[in-house]
Amino acid sequence: MSQPLASDAAARFGAFVELIARLRGPGGCPWDREQTHASLKAMTLEEAYEVVEAIDDGDDDHLAGELGDLLLQVVFHAQMATDRGRFTVADVIAKVNEKMVRRHPHVFADHPASTPGDVLRNWEALKEAELAEKGAADDSMLDSVSTRLPAVMEAFQMTTKVSRVGFDWPDAAAAMGKLDEEAAELEAAVARPAPDRQEVEEEVGDLLFISVNVARLLGVDPESALKAANRKFRRRFRYIEERLRDRGRRPAESDLEEMETLWQDAKAREKGQG
Repeated sequence: MSQPLASDAAARFGAFVELIARLRGPGGCPWDREQTHASLKAMTLEEAYEVVEAIDDGDDDHLAGELGDLLLQVVFHAQMATDRGRFTVADVIAKVNEKMVRRHPHVFADHPASTPGDVLRNWEALKEAELAEKGAADDSMLDSVSTRLPAVMEAFQMTTKVSRVGFDWPDAAAAMGKLDEEAAELEAAVARPAPDRQEVEEEVGDLLFISVNVARLLGVDPESALKAANRKFRRRFRYIEERLRDRGRRPAESDLEEMETLWQDAKAREKGQG
């Protein structure tokens, strides 16, 4: 980063921190003043998801705006802590700066890492050493993956971490073999004369879990892939609704055969546009 750009960013960031402090201070905004870390949890998550959506859209202006909204959450949480004398936004920056330097010895110290894989393995080793310093060496390396993540993201993060220490399928083809196995086990569970709901639920979970791993081994982000599939479903079902509306009817007044025909029409139109 050039010096003028860094200076401009520092000045703008400082002004933004002062703005949030004013909103939280005496004579500020009543809504802002009454917020807590807990009250903003949902909003913080929402802003993070909107950043991801902007990335998927490929719109730089949209992404810049959403990153600003996410930065607002960071600064706002830090200001609430400042108001209570706990920590400041400077402490937040210092901590992440220190961590990034410590976790990149191949850049800031004499510790070779020539490939991304080397970097990730070193990263895990450094995190383990940090835990040992804190007296938590016996904790699981998976403890750093939040259990509050959406299930797909949690599965992806957990298996990504253990893959860095060699606990993984050799390739995507091997994982796809496991996918077939899990699909067969689910089919068998459902086909029983009196299917056990708990067994069926477990087999569905296993099938979803291995699907996440197939995506990971193919270099695909499963969350983004599923989001794209969701958008495609919305788009095609909206086409069904529009064509039915042209006929003076709603989906509830149609039947599966008619809607399936329209679905196939939607698919064909998309392929023709592609």
